Amino acid sequence: MDDATIRTQVSVPLRFPDGYATKAEVFTFHGLVDNREHIAFGLGDWRDTLARDEAPLVRPHSECLTGDVFGSERCDCGPQLREAVERISNAGGLLLYLRQEGRGIGLYAKLDAYALQDTGMDTYEANLALGHGEDERDYTPAAQMLRALGVSRIALLSNNPDKEEQLTSLGVAVTKRVPTRLHLSPANAGYLAAKARYARRTVEPDWLAS
Repeated sequence: MDDATIRTQVSVPLRFPDGYATKAEVFTFHGLVDNREHIAFGLGDWRDTLARDEAPLVRPHSECLTGDVFGSERCDCGPQLREAVERISNAGGLLLYLRQEGRGIGLYAKLDAYALQDTGMDTYEANLALGHGEDERDYTPAAQMLRALGVSRIALLSNNPDKEEQLTSLGVAVTKRVPTRLHLSPANAGYLAAKARYARRTVEPDWLAS
């Protein structure tokens, strides 16, 4: 894995629709393996956490335009992002915002998958029907960003065992996996059930891969 370098660092105040506000150090990078514009948010006293030789709380969060920006209730992405920013700000850590819409298949293909889900397929079956993998996300850029920021070990904020497996294989030491909360609504119940079934096929005892 080639090294990435920090391209730009800028301070950005954040405010969410519910009024929660915090400040982030936002980083861009040169040399990411897929040439996409992934960014890292340094939240809370993350530098002090590193200085104490502690593992910062880190969430790799895959972009979801419909959920993160427009509040779509078909998924739990927006609430997970909101939860992650506050928890990481309190603990001191990093949110890695990865441009991997639709588990890596892209926005248009994700919306095509939505159309298939409306006929009865689940989110994974729809991806396969479109000729994609169930989950095409690659966390190599996340590992590159962490290395560029001087982070070699993390507490991983995720329910997804694949994130831990990929990051570990890429040389990131995951000291523990911290589960996210369940953000259940009538509109996303089927989606969350599909994630539960998928996670049970991978690594027990986790039940949500997000």
